[in-house]
Amino acid sequence: MVSRDDKILTGKDGAVGTLVFNNPAKLNAISLDMWAEVRPRLGELADDEAIRVIVLTGAGEKAFISGADISEFEGVCATPEGQDRFRRAIRDAFAAIHDCPKPTIAMIRGYCMGGGLGIASCCDLRICGEDARFANPAGRLGLGYEYVGLERMVDIVGPVFTKEIFLTARRFDAARALAMGLVNCVVPVDELEATVRQYAADIAANAPLTIETAKAAINAIAKDPADRDLAKIEAMTKACFDSADWA
Repeated sequence: MVSRDDKILTGKDGAVGTLVFNNPAKLNAISLDMWAEVRPRLGELADDEAIRVIVLTGAGEKAFISGADISEFEGVCATPEGQDRFRRAIRDAFAAIHDCPKPTIAMIRGYCMGGGLGIASCCDLRICGEDARFANPAGRLGLGYEYVGLERMVDIVGPVFTKEIFLTARRFDAARALAMGLVNCVVPVDELEATVRQYAADIAANAPLTIETAKAAINAIAKDPADRDLAKIEAMTKACFDSADWA
């Protein structure tokens, strides 16, 4: 499966779906059109009943995602309407990944900057190679960062490290990312794909209703109490016990 402009590639290997940001000439920087393609392309994978886990990664060997394509800013974001369109596209892509009912894994090597760090933070697991480099340079560019993105980062690494990431805009390496709790594990680059495949296989081998319910419940815990749909979680839990897997 390939998107219309070939900048978002999707594929399937058994129970594992893949979504690839395919702009290696720009270190997989994400254009407005690419942001807009994330939800429908991810939705195709999520709707495939044979797929149980989705891996997100970048094309080539140099970058996961280097951020938004800032070469578009002068044109696309030249007007308030254009700025709103760009922000909505990014917000929608982040929400599509975070709210995907199936588990997602970010397979990270090389640069993971700005919007790439945002995308990684929306995934359920983050596994990186030793060559991974992280940063959020918004402070150097004068960009505003939306509340929900900061909230997700605080949920992952806590307020202390979130402040370090956003206030300093410094780059940090894979070892520092692991110490922060930003990534689940760091492996040698030549072991990265095999490690991610094993994680994906472990997830895919588990009962899908249980996995979906666990993800939904954990995501609900991170929400404000008033926004938690506990009745839905209870119904999903009951469905597990009513399933053939449990029987």
